[in-house]
Amino acid sequence: MIGLPSAGNALVHGVFMGLGIAAALVFYAREKRRRGLADARLWTLAGFALAFGAIGSRFTWDFTRQESIEQWWVDGDRSILAGLVGAWIGVHLGKRLTGYRESTGDLFAPAVALAMGIGRIGCLLTELPGTPTGGSWGMVLTPAQAALLGGPAGVGLHPSFAYEIVFHAAAFAIMVRYRDRVRRPGDLFVCYVAAYALFRFGVEFVRGNEELWLGMSRPQWFLLAMLPLLAFRVRKVFTRAMPARVEGEPA
Repeated sequence: MIGLPSAGNALVHGVFMGLGIAAALVFYAREKRRRGLADARLWTLAGFALAFGAIGSRFTWDFTRQESIEQWWVDGDRSILAGLVGAWIGVHLGKRLTGYRESTGDLFAPAVALAMGIGRIGCLLTELPGTPTGGSWGMVLTPAQAALLGGPAGVGLHPSFAYEIVFHAAAFAIMVRYRDRVRRPGDLFVCYVAAYALFRFGVEFVRGNEELWLGMSRPQWFLLAMLPLLAFRVRKVFTRAMPARVEGEPA
């Protein structure tokens, strides 16, 4: 069994979030250079993604709480899924304002996976790990940590954030390995988001989040609401005709 050394430590959580963002920006810069993309507007789009992602992640405000906007921004709950939607909106708004028309999904996708994987380390060290494993393995909370995080003490809990770290690490490695084999711009990002949505829906069952309705949590209902759009986009990835190959281009 593994303990939880930094339960509730906002500084540890924030440090890993910052490291994830910094690593993503470094990768983004290197990928821009590798692809020969020198347009300065791409940094504006990255800025919009970060800003709107931060705002979107906080759109989980419980309006029944008696707290100021400042308290909500600093101490309120955050949602990775809402943050991804916010970042997506930010990029599209940035494109509208700057006039940039090219697809940027394949540029952003590996950077997002890298940021998510590193950021989730902070969640693993500081937040409620998950539901009981039912066995002798898992992460164990002390009575003080259990009272702080709202979980059971002395039993093995699913390290749900570790599962996410493995997913994002694998997704990052796969995308970097095959990024140049994607023939249509944007398909890499669509496939990554769809895969994460399916994975996240499943891992929610051992996550320990509050059930909203029919045994499913808010993130699961959010993902179900997004399912038609995701299914439509994935279908386009696999049914659109491949672009014509230029003569002399390797098959």
